[in-house]
Amino acid sequence: MAASPAPPAAPPKPTWDPRRPEPTFPWLRPTIRIRLTLLYGGMFLIAGILLLSIIYLLAAQAVHVGNDLPFTIRSGSISVSSDACPGLDQSTANPDDFNRALNSCVNHQRQEALDNLLSRSLLALLGLAVIAFAFGYAMAGRVLSPLGRITRTARRVAGSDLSRRIELDGPDDELKELADTFDDMLERLERAFSAQQRFVGNASHELRTPLAINRTLLEVQLSDPEAPAELQQLGKTLLATNERSEQLVEGLLLLARSDNQIVDRGPVDLAEVASRALDQVRGEAERAGVEIRGVRGPAVVQGNGVLLERIAINLVQNAVRYNVPHEGWVEVTTQAQHGQAVLTVANTGPVVPAYEIGNLFEPFRRLRTERTGSDKGVGLGLSIARSVARAHGGRIDAAPREGGGLVMRVTLPI
Repeated sequence: MAASPAPPAAPPKPTWDPRRPEPTFPWLRPTIRIRLTLLYGGMFLIAGILLLSIIYLLAAQAVHVGNDLPFTIRSGSISVSSDACPGLDQSTANPDDFNRALNSCVNHQRQEALDNLLSRSLLALLGLAVIAFAFGYAMAGRVLSPLGRITRTARRVAGSDLSRRIELDGPDDELKELADTFDDMLERLERAFSAQQRFVGNASHELRTPLAINRTLLEVQLSDPEAPAELQQLGKTLLATNERSEQLVEGLLLLARSDNQIVDRGPVDLAEVASRALDQVRGEAERAGVEIRGVRGPAVVQGNGVLLERIAINLVQNAVRYNVPHEGWVEVTTQAQHGQAVLTVANTGPVVPAYEIGNLFEPFRRLRTERTGSDKGVGLGLSIARSVARAHGGRIDAAPREGGGLVMRVTLPI
């Protein structure tokens, strides 16, 4: 049987971008390498021309001074005198002594001219060096200014603002190509994040309606006094499960909303936010035997009060629920320091290894537990708190406390 022919090889992938027309003369493209070469070469050429001109003028002056006769001959009886060479002032009839004195005087004049040329050349070189460094610094800043623009845009994007674009104008060089590539990447990231947030938001909204219907039906069934005890117990269990699902959906919806940059901002006092959070958790803390303490000083920030209150509630609830059974405490403090507002929540509790701190901020993760197996929450509290803090331009840090428990520190710009 004849072997089947091999499939044709795929054509090679083009290495050029069809969206960018190829230049007619690629070697004339004003790349950053050519611009830097022309800039530094031109600076070197100009500096060399200036230095040669200055040295030529100084040399001409030195030669002019060195050619001046160091003596004068007066009429009548020959008498030699010189202001530069006092040794020639004495008249002498001995030609050898006169020639030695004359040679010494000429050598002295030549050395003085050379020293003068050297000192002035060094001063000229120093002045040109200062001018060259200043001009080079200014030109380097002008050439590298697009990099600063790219860095500033990347820093703003790091604050969860994916709508920023560089939109660099200027010559079609490597820097503009880098900026355009960065803009394309930001556009794709913005579309991906927007699609993800829309999906979570739409899914959460779609799930709230059936959960609300289930809760209503269960509450109606539990309100029937003639229902058997087994049915009452089953209804309570299903109602608790439904409530847990509602909390999960609300948490997902809030997490999707808090990942965006906060637009609606206003003055919010963290002390007031922490006090409202403590009022909502105080009853649960009293039932668990957990003492609430701490001094809350004024710390006003620009942000969304509802979302900031959610941070405080989540942190305080976790501090109360993950505490020691008796004689535990939760300390909540707020203060303004170094231009920042700080909310600190410390609590007693089980010992938390340092390597477990990062996992606590992941969705659906708890200390030594996974998605299920706990009735203390749905595992989104710290994830929501971190997202809200980032959306406000701040951060949240956690550190294990000596003896057990955690210290949560939320830092927000004032």
